[in-house]
Amino acid sequence: MGVSFKLFKKLNYFDLDVEFSIENELLVIEGSSGAGKTTILNCLAGIVTADEGKITIDEKVLFSHTDKVNIPAEKRNIGYLFQNYALFPNMTVKQNILYGLKNKREYKKKATRKELLEYAGYMMETLGLSHLADKNSNAISGGEKQRVALARAMVTRPSLLLLDEPFSALDENTKSKIYDEFRDFKESLNIPTILITHNHRETQLFADKNITLKEGRIL
Repeated sequence: MGVSFKLFKKLNYFDLDVEFSIENELLVIEGSSGAGKTTILNCLAGIVTADEGKITIDEKVLFSHTDKVNIPAEKRNIGYLFQNYALFPNMTVKQNILYGLKNKREYKKKATRKELLEYAGYMMETLGLSHLADKNSNAISGGEKQRVALARAMVTRPSLLLLDEPFSALDENTKSKIYDEFRDFKESLNIPTILITHNHRETQLFADKNITLKEGRIL
């Protein structure tokens, strides 16, 4: 069970060539800007297609170059927290979180609208967002935006959670508070999670296992 992948992708200045697997744990991929970290996440999510390789989650094949399998991004059930959070500024916090369910047809079939709303409410309460539910996302702080983006990624009950430099947009004072919150929340994730960073302190704080990437290769 868990996640395993082997990926090869020709990039502008080097070839990305990586292979590893994780169970229900948090893997930190550390490396400088331009090392290929985000490309790994994008290949896993189905946003970018690898040239060669294989991706499996819980033994389900999402991508295989040899078998010509490439499951579309919207059907991979992967939660993705982007570096800039990618929230909709004209939507409320609650609407942003519920948007994560918009294209998840399997959840619409298996759960009633009431159940989906209840779970979204649970995620807001868990991440301390209930009091912000009706506020526009452009009217909340950077730390609050980070939690909204995490709630939106988690509300679909993903099989894999991808976190792309989730703390880089925060000021140092906010970071310290969010680090403590995330460390506590991490214990309840119980799904394979990959966090990428160039900050070694985050590796020390959060990693169950970690790798360092340099020019597309694992050191």
